[in-house]
Amino acid sequence: MGRLSYSTTVSIDGYVADADGDFQWSAPDDAVFDVHVDRMAAVSTEVLGRKTYALMQYWETDPDGDGYSPAEQEFARRWRKIEKVVVSSTLTRDDVVPGRDRLVPRLSLDELRRVVDSATGMVEIFGPTVAAPAIRAGMVDEFNFFVVPKVVGGGLRALPDDVRLDLRLAEHRIFDDGVAYLRYVAR
Repeated sequence: MGRLSYSTTVSIDGYVADADGDFQWSAPDDAVFDVHVDRMAAVSTEVLGRKTYALMQYWETDPDGDGYSPAEQEFARRWRKIEKVVVSSTLTRDDVVPGRDRLVPRLSLDELRRVVDSATGMVEIFGPTVAAPAIRAGMVDEFNFFVVPKVVGGGLRALPDDVRLDLRLAEHRIFDDGVAYLRYVAR
């Protein structure tokens, strides 16, 4: 049986993307990227929406050769091994990697429970829109926030407005670029 985690990079004012949909301000430096690589070792399944799935297709290729760090190469290897559950009503089966990635038009909480119960490791729900129902239902066991020292003034919120959570800080780290990694677990 797996555990459900929600991981995201967020501005100080609580947004994963600004009002224009831009999230380039959240690109990790090498030290933060190394934490993502390490964190992915425990993840067996990713649950993500259409836009995030499209964005992460970059990691489906083999980034070998000039211009790619060993950390990027390792992240790509780990990413390709992870089972993905893609939540989209507009994609077709031809749009996902056959045999490994599963397409669901709508993710019910019951279906998410089945995904978590059948997982061999951590199930990471990726993206605030896909994660919101699970957060509201109290299903998320662990929250990983990479807080970037930027205020973007509006956009796509990392957490739904209508949720109250009682969390315990389990781990934290401050990076040289001012990013704070905060890992919280549900009480």
